Amino acid sequence: MLPAGITLSEDGRYEITAADFNFEECLFYLSRNANEVLHEADREQAIIRKAVRDTDGSLVLLQLEKGKNGRPVLSFPIEEPEVPARQAALGTAVEWLDLSTDLQPFYRMAAQDPILGQVVPSYQGLRIVGVPDLFEALCWAIMGQQVSLHVAYLVKKKFVETFGEAVCFQNKSYWVFPSAAAIAELSKEQLTEVKLTQRKAEYILGVAKLMAEGGLTKSALQQQPDLASMEKQLTAIRGIGSWTANYAIMRCLRHPDAFPLADVGLHNALKHVLRLDRKPALSEIEEWAARWSGWKAYATFYLWRTITT
Repeated sequence: MLPAGITLSEDGRYEITAADFNFEECLFYLSRNANEVLHEADREQAIIRKAVRDTDGSLVLLQLEKGKNGRPVLSFPIEEPEVPARQAALGTAVEWLDLSTDLQPFYRMAAQDPILGQVVPSYQGLRIVGVPDLFEALCWAIMGQQVSLHVAYLVKKKFVETFGEAVCFQNKSYWVFPSAAAIAELSKEQLTEVKLTQRKAEYILGVAKLMAEGGLTKSALQQQPDLASMEKQLTAIRGIGSWTANYAIMRCLRHPDAFPLADVGLHNALKHVLRLDRKPALSEIEEWAARWSGWKAYATFYLWRTITT
């Protein structure tokens, strides 16, 4: 049985049938930084490839491209795994691309909103590309604290290529993020060698050890009754503030109202969309975002898109 939003095509590949999925927007988003190490997004060939973990821990390579009928299709370019692993890989793809979310209520809300109404129609079909692995989501948010995206990507690349695993296809390596258990065995000095600051190395080691020992799990966080409870549990961890927590909740836990209020990119996007001569105040953003209840995460993602080139 295939995950919702995917059917088997006539040529034996897995067709994405989820409504409102814009392959071109997905490709654009995933190709925005040349130093991205966890997937390949080739705009010229219109192909996306990503390695994911099998049910037994081995690596599987997924490929996403346009099929003969114009619909996006998923395939396994190296070797199609057995049924349980195939189901798991396709399930990861559905979660990664957020294919199970019905965007029509968001579009109806956005059409009535004075800010989102200026933004959403231009990018219809854009979905929040997620980070299904909680450890990766938290590490990536920590790496991005108080540095430019360019610097964060360079640090992540070094981190992944030093401590992660890869599968090779056509002379290219496709990497997966190292596990919490693997990082928990390292020293702070080993992490600072890959250009992490001492403080961020401590934060990441702390998260890794907590997750390796079972004190923090994705499933337990998803069972929290509300967003505030998720945020409270995460911000109790050293190195995780409100911005980091909401980023991880948005990209990994998929809470629809996760909202990184202090995000500089969000501020710049609102300044751009509203043609302001200053960045908006947090109180103003909170007032605007109150209208986006139930869809604050998607509102943020679409606003970020306005300043992505």
